[in-house]
Amino acid sequence: MHIKQITISNFRSFRQQPEIHPFSAGTNAVVGRNGSGKSNLFDAVQFVLLSPKFYTLRTEERQALLHEGSGSAAVNAFVELVFDNSDGRLSVESDEVIVRRTVGHKKDEYFLQRKRANKNEIMSLLEGAGFSKSNPYFIVQQGKVNALCTMSDGERLMLLKEVAGTTVYDEKKAESLAKMDENKSSIEKIDDILSEIESRLAELQDEKEELTQYQKLDRDRRAVEYTLYDKELRRARETLDDIEHVRSEGCKELSILHEEARMAHDAIRTVEARMKTKTNALRRNRVYLQEMERDKTEAMTHRTKVELECKELEEGIKTGKDIIKANKRKIEELNVEIAKVTKELEQNVGPKCDSARETLTHTINERDEARKKMEGLYAKQGRGQQFRNKRDRDAHLRAQIKELNETKKEKETFLVHSQEKLSNLRRSVTTDTSSLEKKTTDVTKKNSTLESLCKSIEEKTKERNDMAEARKEQWRSLEEINEQTNEARDSSKRALSD
Repeated sequence: MHIKQITISNFRSFRQQPEIHPFSAGTNAVVGRNGSGKSNLFDAVQFVLLSPKFYTLRTEERQALLHEGSGSAAVNAFVELVFDNSDGRLSVESDEVIVRRTVGHKKDEYFLQRKRANKNEIMSLLEGAGFSKSNPYFIVQQGKVNALCTMSDGERLMLLKEVAGTTVYDEKKAESLAKMDENKSSIEKIDDILSEIESRLAELQDEKEELTQYQKLDRDRRAVEYTLYDKELRRARETLDDIEHVRSEGCKELSILHEEARMAHDAIRTVEARMKTKTNALRRNRVYLQEMERDKTEAMTHRTKVELECKELEEGIKTGKDIIKANKRKIEELNVEIAKVTKELEQNVGPKCDSARETLTHTINERDEARKKMEGLYAKQGRGQQFRNKRDRDAHLRAQIKELNETKKEKETFLVHSQEKLSNLRRSVTTDTSSLEKKTTDVTKKNSTLESLCKSIEEKTKERNDMAEARKEQWRSLEEINEQTNEARDSSKRALSD
């Protein structure tokens, strides 16, 4: 048996290594420069063969086995070995045995003949071929030969035992001896327990003899007790017969007394029922009287409220009438004031305005006459004789025109003021008239509202009285039903007790 082919992917320095083959059945040498991956190839073989170095891996050790070159990070890696099994050393019916181990960040996967297998199956297959975990010398690592040469005789003997596989049997022997010691201690404990059981059996035998004697004496005791009890039972039965005769006579007398008592009880219950009926009627009358008193109180209260409301409404009506009278007086005063102002305007402002207009007309006429006279004088005397020069003449004319314009403005201003005062008086009269109309309308509306409220109060009062009467009737019916129910319940109880 020998390795025929190795396939490595993402294992340490190998990114995607093609298949490495063929290998000789004898000796193979791997040569290369430092860092070319010789040790990694050797570790890949140990990785698949489950050497102690790679048997169990921690998370950081798994990460260290993955390729860390350029490009995307490797998620998992695998190493696949193809063995020549022509000699049948591996317990697989095939001339070639393919074993693959895949490592990831969290778990390992094992494949045998390209089919998934578990770790124990791979380990059993390799141990059957001599690759035992207890014999790690199926691979001679670097420096092992030098260490073998420098070993002592005892160490070499232990090494030969390990290589020959005898250490496994020594370990099993030690385990067997330990188990034998445990079995000896267990046997000693069992012997102690058996001795205790035998001593306990002897004690139980003694207790059994005592129990047999006790049971015999107990049977005798129970026979004597039965005889005594039988005699006492006969005497008790005779006594019981006498007592039964006395009891039957007493029962007859008792039945006669019970019948008399029942009749007296019925008479008492009849009287109580009548008394209860009278009491219920009295209670009903008292309740009815209380209701009447309460209704009387409510009626008085309602009457007082209605009277107060009527007084308030009368006061409101009186206040409205006073307001109407005051508004009428105010309207009369305003009419008088309007008439007065109108008369004053007619007496004072009108004549003044007319006189101002006449004065203005007269002034205009005088100006025209003066202008005509001036023109006539100018025509007669000539302009050169009246004024020394043209500037004097123009200045004189401007002064006259200015005086006339000022007079005209004063008259126009007085006229505008008079017109504004008249328009203000007219607006005030219009405003007072509209306010008076509004107040008259409000008073009319309030009167109609008051009448509707009075009607509504009367209707609601009548409706409340009707509902109160209906409620009283319902209360009386309810009281009568309750009394009938109580009487029926009492009758049923009496019937059940009888």
